[in-house]
Amino acid sequence: EPTVRTELMEQVPPIAIFLQESRPKFPTAFFEYLMPIVVRYLTDLNNQVRKAGQEALLILLEQDLVAQSDIENKVCPILLDLSAPDSDDEYKVEAVNIICKMASMLSRTTVEHMLLPRFCELCSDGKLFQVRKICAANFGDICNAVGQEATERLLIPKFFELCSDSVWGMRKACAECFMAVSYTTSPEVRRSKLSPLFISLISDTCRWVRQAAFQSLGPFISTFANPSSAGLYIREDGTLSIRPSAQDVNSNSCPPSNNITAMSSSANAV
Repeated sequence: EPTVRTELMEQVPPIAIFLQESRPKFPTAFFEYLMPIVVRYLTDLNNQVRKAGQEALLILLEQDLVAQSDIENKVCPILLDLSAPDSDDEYKVEAVNIICKMASMLSRTTVEHMLLPRFCELCSDGKLFQVRKICAANFGDICNAVGQEATERLLIPKFFELCSDSVWGMRKACAECFMAVSYTTSPEVRRSKLSPLFISLISDTCRWVRQAAFQSLGPFISTFANPSSAGLYIREDGTLSIRPSAQDVNSNSCPPSNNITAMSSSANAV
């Protein structure tokens, strides 16, 4: 019964936390019994069960309850199979979505060696625009997960493809994550490659793309500023903020920063 399997998946994270806290008594229970169920349910025939399994997996990863060996030997191979070119459309969309979500929770080595090649393939998926849109929407997170070298070598060419995609929703998604992508690159790449690319988005024929680009203009400009002098930094949630100076901290007079303040201050800093 699918509802039973769905309910089971919802109970897995609290059970896993209990087993982790009681590890001396149950040293292998999670890895022998629960983890195989989570992996198996990622390919369940019922979409509600699969969704519950995906949510359970992400919670387990957030809580750092999954061993690195299980991630590389059990989780990643399943996701790679589900996102293969000949995979079922629904399974592929779900797989690329979870790949993007879990990238920030894994080690850079694991993401770069196991997931990045498939992500680059999916960015060029000519069959499903939904797959390309998920890649575009999460592009900044993937760049942040793999770092500058892999971003400039492998991801920037794919970003150019997505920014010129025939579907305007793809170009809009790229405009929205432009600051996060720019933040991961070197000043030279930012100036010589990303700046002309951003101009193309801000001059796009679709007004929704242009609007998204104009909204990202301030944050994009801020990535050209010197962080040490401008005090700008990227929060964990991907938003731009201002780090208060030592003088402000000592006087306790610095009000909480917000994105609007950060955008206007960044323009002045540049």
